[in-house]
Amino acid sequence: MITRQQASPAAAPVVSLDDPSLYISRELSWVEFNDRVLEEALDSGNPLIERLKFVAIYGTNLDEFFMIRVAAIKQQIEAQVVRRSEDGRTPREHLAAISERLRRSLPQQMRVLNEELLPALEREGIRLLRVGELDEETQLALERTFDESVFPVLTPLAVDSGHPFPYISNLSLSLAVELEETTRDGVELHFARIKIPPTLPRFVPIEGGPPGERRFVLLEDLIAHHLDNLFPGLHVRDSYLFRVTRDADLDLQEDEADDLLRAIESELRRRRFGEPVRLELERGMPDYMREFLCNSLDLEPVDCYEIEGVMALSDLWQLVNLPGYDHLRDKPFLPAIPKRLIGAADIFAQVREGDILLHHPYESFDPVIQFLQQAAEDEKVLAIKATLYRTSGKNSPIVRALLTAAENEKQVAVVIELKARFDEENNIEWARRLERAGAHVVYGFANQKVHAKTTLVVRQDDDGLRRYMHFGTGNYNEKTAKLYTDLSLFTCRSELGLDDAQLFNALTGFSKVTDYEDLWVAPVTLHRELLARIERETEHAKAGRPAGIRAKVNALTEGEVVRALYRASQAGVPIDLLVRGMCVLRPGVPGVSDNIRVRSIVGRFLEHSRIYVFENGGDMEVHIASADWMGRNLDRRVELAVPVLDPVMAQSLASHILTVLLSDNVKSRELQSDRTYRRRSPASGEMPIDAQRVFLTQAQALG
Repeated sequence: MITRQQASPAAAPVVSLDDPSLYISRELSWVEFNDRVLEEALDSGNPLIERLKFVAIYGTNLDEFFMIRVAAIKQQIEAQVVRRSEDGRTPREHLAAISERLRRSLPQQMRVLNEELLPALEREGIRLLRVGELDEETQLALERTFDESVFPVLTPLAVDSGHPFPYISNLSLSLAVELEETTRDGVELHFARIKIPPTLPRFVPIEGGPPGERRFVLLEDLIAHHLDNLFPGLHVRDSYLFRVTRDADLDLQEDEADDLLRAIESELRRRRFGEPVRLELERGMPDYMREFLCNSLDLEPVDCYEIEGVMALSDLWQLVNLPGYDHLRDKPFLPAIPKRLIGAADIFAQVREGDILLHHPYESFDPVIQFLQQAAEDEKVLAIKATLYRTSGKNSPIVRALLTAAENEKQVAVVIELKARFDEENNIEWARRLERAGAHVVYGFANQKVHAKTTLVVRQDDDGLRRYMHFGTGNYNEKTAKLYTDLSLFTCRSELGLDDAQLFNALTGFSKVTDYEDLWVAPVTLHRELLARIERETEHAKAGRPAGIRAKVNALTEGEVVRALYRASQAGVPIDLLVRGMCVLRPGVPGVSDNIRVRSIVGRFLEHSRIYVFENGGDMEVHIASADWMGRNLDRRVELAVPVLDPVMAQSLASHILTVLLSDNVKSRELQSDRTYRRRSPASGEMPIDAQRVFLTQAQALG
């Protein structure tokens, strides 16, 4: 039960909950989240390669942010949209605010890489060098590497009156080359572009060197060092690196997507031709060249970012994934298997004994795989129905089990979300293989993503047909299950089975289900039920009954939910929110959100699970969910929130897992009323609590 002191509702002044000052910019909130990722790279308490990993994640996140969110803002500007968002900004004002905010973060990113991480790696024998620093013998060896492996791949492109500005593909690195040609009329200047081949390793190994050292040069530095080979008869004055980011969101019109598979394949081919949204430039590039590139790409100064050091930080994964160096990484761990499942050959028998709840990655994802594999081979299993959003690529054991089931002539129906961003090609391949094996494949819907995570197995037990279900907060991906925190629930409760069957009928057929008994299903009931539960807590508080809301989500941006939480706070409902990423709600505003606390945890694992807890006058209600509290999840996707009906499991989620997470004072940051985040630290005499480490320790003790 929540016991935090409740503020008196009588003291709340009359405040308009539509006031823009009560809302944080969604985009700027995302930038704040990515800065929290960068803070982990700055934290010297993290192992060195883990810090480098966070720099790579920061860069990868930022690329996607520009390809999707900034691209959407620029589309609004082009369409002359002037409507203000809930925080009061127009699209053009948002773009300017993002640019201003990033110009404070990017130098910090480069500083930690250039001044801390790369020197520290060098001390450990991982050295990133310039070609010009190397001795003559090593340079000759690299020249052979260039001649044999790099030069044949390069295509220099001239830019002049006879050669138009070339197409620059999305996220590709390029060298802008200044050239001089001496003619009878004097010296003529030329401009050329060379694409850095993405098919070659960005960090080129240097063979030889002292024992125990691994030395690299950047591919662009190797190419720049040998530009004379590409332009015989011309003098190379200088070269500068640049990189273009383009709009990469799929643009599917519902009335044009009768064949969704073909439509998405067409959009994937067009993705690399999206409109430019960002230009990254090497520091020191001459103004005339900078202006030429901006004009040629139809970009404004607000879209151009100067980079000092390594560009395209997502390529740092090549160094992060170097074999060895275990002392520079987080200690490996073996996910625990619950005692009920150790040595259990029949997972269906275990589920019949009672619900099973798993907390990943602390507890193994193997039972989820076993569930599908056993269903595929079990003669008593008649049908398997599953939703797939993201899988582990070309060798997914989940999809292999579904293929086996179809080949064993079981009724297999799979809803594959072809629009899972940046996983579209994998999903298209799996869809075709499943169809060839005899499975019924549904490609989702043109105007909705199927983001729910559930598998339904129909089995002929000795006492009749029974439905066995798996519900998850994360994807059917055994690789990310080791990196993300998620929850899995196995159950054969008949009331949930009927709802899940109704959901699959709605996904695969013409069923128009308008209500469900126990499951909350978006876009049909989830939004409505969530608002109703928040309102119920508000009424409990007004009547003096126990009230409280605790929730863990990845994002909170939906306006109706925010206003409902504000009203609950005004009524005295204590609200504790764990929001990993974007949060537009402002906590701690007098008379509006005095009773709301918002925290974010960024640590070794990506916090991905969603949990909703409502005190409900003392009769606590707990759900796990696939849905964040965003408009897209509640109104434009197929999502699930599943009640945890076993009281012991519900209590574990509410009173253990959430309590430990909310007690974190090592990796947790608290959102302040001024829209900034403050890192929590142990108070005087207080024990440090790193929630993820607590869960790891507990799982190892029970395993």
